[in-house]
Amino acid sequence: MCLTSNDDPITDFIRRGVAVEGVEKTVYVAGDGPAVVVLPEMPGISPDVLRLARWVRDAGFTVHVPSLFGTDGAFPTVEGGREVVRRACVSAEFRAFAGGGTSPVTLWLRGLARQAHTSCGGPGVGAIGLCFTGNFALTMALEPAVIAPVVNHPSLPLDDPGGLELDAADARAVRDRLDRDGLTVLAYRFEGDRWCTGQRFAAYRSLLGDAFDGRVLPDSAANPAPPPFFADLVGTPHSVVTAHLVDEAGHPTVRARDEILAFLSDRLHPDGNRPLPAA
Repeated sequence: MCLTSNDDPITDFIRRGVAVEGVEKTVYVAGDGPAVVVLPEMPGISPDVLRLARWVRDAGFTVHVPSLFGTDGAFPTVEGGREVVRRACVSAEFRAFAGGGTSPVTLWLRGLARQAHTSCGGPGVGAIGLCFTGNFALTMALEPAVIAPVVNHPSLPLDDPGGLELDAADARAVRDRLDRDGLTVLAYRFEGDRWCTGQRFAAYRSLLGDAFDGRVLPDSAANPAPPPFFADLVGTPHSVVTAHLVDEAGHPTVRARDEILAFLSDRLHPDGNRPLPAA
């Protein structure tokens, strides 16, 4: 595939094939320090997702970006994005609709986190979910190595605004794990997001109680000119720290990014011996 001027060639990451129980996927790795898994959002590992991954890398972490759908590095277009969504919604790896329960791909992601912890060391692993993969970061906490889950604007199940992408057994197991180990889940959404509603955040709070730290930004803080996929198909303020982030000092979305980096640092660099984030 030929890259366009809007695409990201991902030349500053190492491309690895990572196998978990016989299933191999491509993972882009960069940086040093404890591991953080940055999951892609629809329609794939976009330039905005990679920008977030680089911020995580520059804050003192070994970032792992697994390829789960779409074309790696591609700028999100309407035509390409619509096809990626269609394929993901019928894929056996994902449970996009209510009643489907936990997505099977989260088992592979837990294995990735386990391998990353073994490779990178430190007290544990961070996980950042985005949009379609938002809740996957929470499910990954069923892996003991994951101690810093960040759930950004989780959109699944697509047909139930108050639903959670978890079956009953996994929901209980996640709640028990957070209670047992005193973990906190950091989460973000825009107030008017129709894909990640207030009903969904209320469902998380009902399940997790005080372990759920859900933060809501006003719609006015969203980037008014995101890539076409988000402007035309998503059609609502949605991606707090990627497509709808406004990269200006002091902006609410930049503050959200910095809060996420601080959350990861507090848990994965508990001795305080960490580099300062890049400007």
